[in-house]
Formats: sequence, structure tokens, C-alpha cells
Amino acid sequence: MKISYSWLKNYLNLDISYEEVSELLTNIGLEVEGVEEVESIKGGLVGVVIGEVLTKIQHPNADRLAITTVDVGKDIPLQIVCGAPNVAIGQKVPVATVGTKLYDGQQSFKIKKSKIRGQISEGMICGADEIGLGEETDGIMVLDSSAKSGTLASEYFQLKSDIVFIIGLTPNRSDAMGHIGVARDLMTVLNYKGNKLEMCLPSVDAFKTFSDKKNISVEIVDSKLCPRYSAVSISGIKVSPSPDWIQKKLIAIGLTPLNNVVDITNYVLHETGQPLHAFDIAKISGNKVVVSTLKDKTKFHTLDGVERELSSEDLMINNAEKPMCIAGVYGGIDSGINSKTVDVFIESAFFDPISIRKTAKRHGLSTDASFRYERGCDPNITVYALKRAALLITEICGGEIASDLIDIYPNQVKHFPVKLDYKKMDSLIGEVIDRKIVKQILNDLEIKILDSNNDSLSLLVPPYRNDVKRDVDVIEEILRIYGFNNVSVPSNLKTIISYTELINQEDIRNTISDLLSNNGFSETMNNSLINVEYTKLIPELNKDENVVILNPLSKEHNVMRQSLLFSGLENIAYNQNRKIFNVKIFEFGNTYHKQQQIYSEKQHLQLLMCGKKQSENWNTNADKIDFFSLKEKVEHILNRLGIRNFSTIEDGGWGMSFSLNYIHKNNILVRLGRVNNNLCSSFGVNSDVYMADFNWDLILEIVSFSSNKFQEISKFPIVRRDLSLLVDKTVSFDELKMIAINSDNKILKSVNLFDFYEGDKLPEGKKSYALSFTMGDKTKTLTDKQVDRLMKKIMENYKKLVSAIIR
Repeated sequence: MKISYSWLKNYLNLDISYEEVSELLTNIGLEVEGVEEVESIKGGLVGVVIGEVLTKIQHPNADRLAITTVDVGKDIPLQIVCGAPNVAIGQKVPVATVGTKLYDGQQSFKIKKSKIRGQISEGMICGADEIGLGEETDGIMVLDSSAKSGTLASEYFQLKSDIVFIIGLTPNRSDAMGHIGVARDLMTVLNYKGNKLEMCLPSVDAFKTFSDKKNISVEIVDSKLCPRYSAVSISGIKVSPSPDWIQKKLIAIGLTPLNNVVDITNYVLHETGQPLHAFDIAKISGNKVVVSTLKDKTKFHTLDGVERELSSEDLMINNAEKPMCIAGVYGGIDSGINSKTVDVFIESAFFDPISIRKTAKRHGLSTDASFRYERGCDPNITVYALKRAALLITEICGGEIASDLIDIYPNQVKHFPVKLDYKKMDSLIGEVIDRKIVKQILNDLEIKILDSNNDSLSLLVPPYRNDVKRDVDVIEEILRIYGFNNVSVPSNLKTIISYTELINQEDIRNTISDLLSNNGFSETMNNSLINVEYTKLIPELNKDENVVILNPLSKEHNVMRQSLLFSGLENIAYNQNRKIFNVKIFEFGNTYHKQQQIYSEKQHLQLLMCGKKQSENWNTNADKIDFFSLKEKVEHILNRLGIRNFSTIEDGGWGMSFSLNYIHKNNILVRLGRVNNNLCSSFGVNSDVYMADFNWDLILEIVSFSSNKFQEISKFPIVRRDLSLLVDKTVSFDELKMIAINSDNKILKSVNLFDFYEGDKLPEGKKSYALSFTMGDKTKTLTDKQVDRLMKKIMENYKKLVSAIIR
């Protein structure tokens, strides 16, 4: 949201710098995310001065050009070649001197000393359009004879720049959606700091009805969706461009002026925070306005020329025959203001915020009006804003107020009663704030004090502060103005903190991120919101455990994810659609679950791989990534985390056609496998994808994370022995490895599977493993007798424990 500093000064007598204003606004919760300087004329007329034409002669080589000399306040006049037919001796004119940059829209050009048809020209005598001060003409701009040569054009035309604050408005601060609301907050904090400012609000006392010849009847079908509707008719107006002062105000905050009527409604919106809409009365058939919903899939053309299908939940402003406007969101193409409009119907209403937000998101529309309505406007300001706009229209556009003021408000929204206990306030803030300061802050914030005593205050909070309904909310308001940084910490405060050395979770995560990045993985960060339909793609996910968003931004983001896999497949599809087929990505993220009305979050680390192991190259193999490619990375991570106490079992499901689960004390530590082809196809992924999902919460419980340790390389040689076995198909390599390790834990260093065979040449139900065993001793060279003794023991255990046949 943009707020103009000069506009704020309409309501407050401010004499502080914009830097101070920026700091104050940020400190009281209206965070200033940026500051812009807006020039009324682009470039600020830098280099343009006032000059007097001293001489004029015909150009010898061009019939339509003249050679002039112009006094610009320097010792020597400038010679300027000019083609304007109205240039004459004695005129005071604006002159762009050499080096001046002039603008034509977004394009610019620089004035240079040059030769025009053989004659030197040391500048340019400007027309009004060339310096941004008028419409295009054939001649130069002739100024009043009293203008003094050499005067800067910026001074002569009294150009003023404006400072615009870009405020990151939080959804709860609906009271600050206009300049008056921001000015109120600024006044409150400045008065707390010792000033005695008062708000200077535009008066609407002059509002009165001149006739009732343009009365329009209004019917509210659903007062829940439209609790208040105010309107008035104005006849005999003339639609034309807005006066300069309104255009400058709107341009400063990024709006494009359209015509005087529309510009006034926009001006009042950004002044008060109350949206308005103007209808051409000639387009209101039956002289009747009906506020209601319509049948589902009703067609409606909006101002942007798009035909939209309405929902039966969309609140509409209709005439007696057809819809005219999507209430609080966007106008229709047939009922707007144009150059032929003579009579207007001005609407100022309060619509249900939830309804407006759903409608705006449903149609993908975000307007200044919907931005305010969906945050909750002030229901009690509609008439003031309406009168303010009506008076401006009659003043600027002519005409007269030609109807009674309509105000349908069956159930008035009242102030919220709140009781503020001083002891509770002191306890929460941590110090005692002077009661006079408290009352001053509340009064300036327009929170009424009904009753006051030494212990408490009875308050009435205005409805436009819909986020202030409890005593703690009022305390927060007081502290917001008082300043969080002004609350001191008592010097005698003693705190006893129990200390237990914990592993830094962020360090663990960063270490694994570095490890994966160094191994060619890219980190992804995905939205936790997904399409509810995704849940159906993995049968093991229970749709009843979905955390559903009540007011989703779109249909594609209406539940919280129960798995990271969906987002990961979207990432892979995105890359493959851009011809990137070798993908290795990881993501740290949360999943969200609802079980028996209890909500929970679970931390995960997901790895996804697809494509080839290495980029295509003339001297590398084009091997594809497979299950074991990812298994290596998983065990590398577990080893780096110091987690070695786990077992593995084969499994399936959870989006995978087959998987290997790493188990720690009956809990799944990691799921590793190939993603189901049908699931991949659902996301447009046309390759095998391998996925590993780490239970990061469990990882953090059992991690034995420590820095790398190094040891001296042994001076004595290692010994290798190979062994070929015939075993049952149910026997895994892990089982054989553990048998060997349990046979000796002194000289056996590693066990490796280097060959595997399964086929018709073997007995049914059997498979062949070829294992290598590496042995060594740090203190001496191993003898054949020691090695043979260990190998004999390993072979005996294989025969005994898994009925292995030694080949």
C-alpha cells in the first residue's frame, strides 16, 4: 500500500522529515518497506531555465527555421535554432540548455550543442508538451512578461516532489487502509512524544439534497452479505479530466487518472479507506438497484472486457433486469461512467469480508476495493465517505444532489465494550505506564473511555478496529504506541536457567545440506499447500487427515500436504519440461496431519533422483540412476549423522512400487525406493524416479552428530580374501555382513559384495553371492595362520546360521 507524505499533511500539521515519519510508522506496526520520491514532472525540469528572446532572423538554409539569440541570465546569450512559428522577439520562454534531459513518456533524449542546417544551436526553446506542462501544440510556450531571465523553470512553475511510503500492511490493520487512518496513528505517536496535534478532517456539513428527481430504489436481498448500503444520486454533471491536484495525488500513489468522477471515487477511497462505486443512472433500468446473488454460471462482462461465469455465492449489484457490478470487487462493462454520462448513482457500502475475499479469489481479481473489503472496512464510515465524494463531484463536475440519501442499515454494528485492568496491563508490559499517557493514547486512537478509576478503565472500541476485542488487544495497542523498545528490563531481575547441552538442529541440517550440495543435489523449497486431489494418488494417505484451508487462495492450494512427494514430482516435471532430465533434488519440509481433531506437524527430508548418473559426455558411461545410486546417498547421510543402529526390511506402498525401509527400534527411519510409474505419470514425469524420505524428527532424537575424526593410516598391509557362497534367496547381504562382523571385531575391517548371480543354472530357490573380506592390524603384519583362522570361523558360521554352501 502506498501513502503520500504530502497527502498526509492535508490532515496533520507535520514539520518533521520523511525519514522520521518512516521510522515512526515502522515502530508502530505500519512497516515501511520502501520510500519513493515522486516528481510532478519527470526529471524535475533540471537544466530548463527561463529565457528572453533577444533577436530573430531567418535561417539562410531553411524556410521554416529561425535563428534566435536568447538571454538565459548569463554573460553571453545563447544562439538557438527554432522551428516554432510563434517565436518572437521579447518573449519570455522556457529554454532547455545543453545537457538537459527531456522525457517523452518513458523515452528520454538529451539536449546537445549541434549544427542545424549549418547553424550552431546551443539549446532548445520548449513547447509546453515538451517539458510536461501541457498538451501538444505547434508552437513554443510563451510565459508572462514578468518572468526573470535565468530563473530555474522548477522554481518558476513551483514544481514540488512528493515522498511516497510503501507500507507492508498486515491483514489485521484494516483501520490504516487510507491516508486518514495512517494520519491517526501518526498523530497518536507524535502526541505521545510531546506534540499537540489534532486531525483536520474534511467537513461534509455542506451536503444537502436539492431535488428528488433521480431517486433510485434499493433492495437488499441478503443483509448478512451486505449489512449496510448507502447511496445518493447526482444529476447534471459533466465528465472531463480531473483537476491537476487530484491527478497528482493519484499518480503519486501509482494510479492512472481516468475521468473526474472515477478519480474522485478513487481519491476518497485512498483518503478514507472506504471503497465507492459510480454507476451511470441511464444504465440502471427500472430505476432500481437490487443487491443479491444470482444463479450459478450466470454470464457477466466485467470492465476489463472478460466474460466471467458467476458463482451462486457471488454478491452482485443488479438493476431491474441484469447485473451491473460484482459487489466490492469489479464493475461491469455496461454500467460504468463515460463521456456521455450526465447523471450518476454513487454507492458506499459495507460488504461481508469473507464473501468478498472468496469472490475475488474465485475470479482471480484483486482490486483496491477488494483489498479493503476483504480485510474489513469501517461499517460506520459509509455515509461520511459518500457525502465527501458527493460534495467533490458537485464542486468539480458540476450538477446537484438529486435524491434523498439512502442508508439501509438494519443491524447497526456497535462499538466493542472492553474492560482494561491496570494490574494486568502492568504485569504483561513489565512496567507501569503513566495513566495519563495511557488515556491520551486511547483517546487519540478513538477508543472511548466510558468510565475510569484507579484500578481499571471501561472502554468502547470502534468497529473499524475489528482486531481489538479483548483487554490484551487494547494493551498491545497501548504498547505499540508507547514503544516496545521503551520497556526497560529491571536491573534486579534474576533468572535461573537450567542448561542441558543440546545438539544444534540447525547445524545438523546445514551439514546435511552441504553434504548433499557437494554431491550434486539442489535444494528446493515448496509451498506446503497442495491440491486436495493429490491425496487420492497415494492410497495410504487418509483424506480425513487433511488439514483443510477454510478460505484457500485457489483450488490448487486448498489443503496442507501430508507428503513432500507431490511437490517433488512437480519440481521434476518442471525441469523435464525445460529439457533438464538429470535431476537430483532435496527438500527439508513439514507435513501436516489432523487426527481426531488434533493437529500435528512432522519434519521430513526428501531426496529425489532421476535421469543419468553423469551428464552426457564422450568419455563417460551413460548409466542411469538406479535404486542403489540413492541407497548410497542415504547410507552416506546416516553414517555422517552417526546413526548405525538400524535394520532394513523390504516393503512397498506410500507412492513407491518397491521400497526398502530403514528401521530403528520399530520406527521407520527412512523409506527408500522407486516411485510408482502411475504416480509419476499423474505429474507428467516420464522417467524412473527414486525417492528417499527421512523421518527427520526421529533423526534428531537419535543423531550422534560430531565433527569429523581422523586417524593415522596403518603402516602394515591389509589382507583380502574372497568367498563364493550359495544361499537361499531369502538371505540378504546385510545378514551375511553382520554374521561376518560378529565372527570377529578386531582384524576384520570390511565386507563387500562384488558379484551376484541368480538363474536357471542354480538349484531352485538359491542365489550366488561373491564376497570380499578385508583384514588388517594397526600394530603388526597379519600372518596366514591368523587370516585362515578367521575365514574358517566365518565359513562355519555361514553354514550353521544360513545353511550356506561354500563354493
